[in-house]
Amino acid sequence: MSDTAYPSVNDLTLEEKASLTSGGDAWHLQGVETKGIPGYMITDGPHGLRKSLASSTGETDLNDSVPATCFPPAAGLSSSWNPELIHKVGEAMAEECIQEKVAVILGPGVNIKRNPLGGRCFEYWSEDPYLAGHEAVGIVAGVQSKGVGTSLKHFAANNQETDRLRVSANISQRALREIYFPAFEHIVKTAQPWTIMCSYNRINGVHSAQNRWLLTDVLRDEWGYEGIVMSDWVADHDRVASLNAGLNLEMPPSYTDDQIVYAARDGRIQPEQLDRMAQGMVDLVNKTRAAMSVENYRFDVDAHDEVAHQAAVESMVLLKNDDDILPVAANAKIAVIGEFARTPRYQGGGSSHITPTKMTSFLDTLAERGADVAFAPGFTLDL
Repeated sequence: MSDTAYPSVNDLTLEEKASLTSGGDAWHLQGVETKGIPGYMITDGPHGLRKSLASSTGETDLNDSVPATCFPPAAGLSSSWNPELIHKVGEAMAEECIQEKVAVILGPGVNIKRNPLGGRCFEYWSEDPYLAGHEAVGIVAGVQSKGVGTSLKHFAANNQETDRLRVSANISQRALREIYFPAFEHIVKTAQPWTIMCSYNRINGVHSAQNRWLLTDVLRDEWGYEGIVMSDWVADHDRVASLNAGLNLEMPPSYTDDQIVYAARDGRIQPEQLDRMAQGMVDLVNKTRAAMSVENYRFDVDAHDEVAHQAAVESMVLLKNDDDILPVAANAKIAVIGEFARTPRYQGGGSSHITPTKMTSFLDTLAERGADVAFAPGFTLDL
């Protein structure tokens, strides 16, 4: 084995190739120990690291994760209009991944906002394909500049949460090309994300995870994509069909590597296709190896907090300031109503929920500045 790279697929058995196309557990790649290929960690999230404390066992607790910097979500960052700042956010996210030995962080998400009831709209950048692509590319470029991979998601047409595991998004070619694809296409051609995550839904009747037109004809052949494609979690319904369509990695594992072995032996998977999919996984490990080999690294918590603070400042939009009410005079008497001023509701929860390294409430900030404040909760957080 070379000192600078892991083996190629030519050094692997059929069973080892098949094993690379599925995860080791819910948050790790499947390594090949006998060939020196490690099973690196991949984990959430789009706006900061969400590494579950229980992830080594494959379990997930969305509210029990290592402390990380809580950056503004995409819905906020999109209003900054500052690609350089977004690049800095990506760099900071990567440094936290290096500390926590995370090879790929799962984001950014660039699905177009089409439905105000979409529960994950906060994770996506914009209603506008140009804005989404030209801003989110900074996350990809920033993270990967530090040797950590990103996972551009969810490819494609994941634009509603209702029944998203099986709904068919029936969309014309023109709409796909003008609305749903451009952000992905720009980021692929500009920054080459090391991984792309396919969506749960069908597109015109075909699941994204086994849609050869989507994953091979468009993504690889038209756009020149060079990385790997992974499934969203439990989005792979047919491993053989998915691998033939261009899916490199099933996540999490269904422990059915034998299906790939049998299909390769009886001709349902051509040897060249399995080699391509498995080689992509070896290449991903090689890209991330340097960053994952850094020992005893610790990111600067205060510096990252300042990046998050600046990102939040630039993401705020003042719609109207009648009579110059703002800024409030230093000696003004202020009434603050609302429990969220004391107990912040930040980001949007779910798989991107961050355990923040620092948390400052609105009331905390007012107190730090010596403001004269009268507070009333106004409501409770009881369900």
